Amino acid sequence: MLLVEDDSLLGDGIRAGLRQAGYAVDWVRDGQAARLSLETGEYALLVLDLGLPKLSGTEVLKWLRNRGSTLPVLILTARDTVADRIAGLDAGADDYLIKPFDLDELIARLRALSRRSSGQAAPLLQLGAIELDPASRQVRKQGKIVELSAREFTLLHELMRQAGRVLSREQLEECLYGWGEEVESNSVEVHVHHLRRKLGSSLIRTLRGVGYVIDKP
Repeated sequence: MLLVEDDSLLGDGIRAGLRQAGYAVDWVRDGQAARLSLETGEYALLVLDLGLPKLSGTEVLKWLRNRGSTLPVLILTARDTVADRIAGLDAGADDYLIKPFDLDELIARLRALSRRSSGQAAPLLQLGAIELDPASRQVRKQGKIVELSAREFTLLHELMRQAGRVLSREQLEECLYGWGEEVESNSVEVHVHHLRRKLGSSLIRTLRGVGYVIDKP
């Protein structure tokens, strides 16, 4: 996820809260840096302030949509007039949240955007006997709760959300770690090993030299 917020205190708090919720977050503080990040990186979600230095959030959003990008975008701003909300949505935003806001609501809205972008209307993900609830961050196997670490949950969520699609080690590392976080050696392999041990050895399939996949039923 890319967070674009020029307020240092607020941005640091949002990043910490999102990381605690299991998101890998890259944070930039102006519109030009946001544009560069979007040109050079791949993101699943964008949280975008409007009142940014160097290039406004609205300009960033229009540029993004003119490129044909369908990246889900949530605008986070203090501009609370109806005209501002309409302008943001017309520029291509998928959702709009006014400051001050509740972090839990932000996270819930991001989960909803992620579900819609992947064509998953229901909040629960289920594959066979495995059920994952993004809201409660619980995983059940045959109805019984399975305890997972934060990164194990994030990895499983991404693989289940994109079931049938092979994800490379690098793609999964981007889901697990944001800028400034040290990527542990063989971390993806270790988390996959733990998930297989807890949920079944056949759940995650390895394609050597390519990546990992959870097959659709």
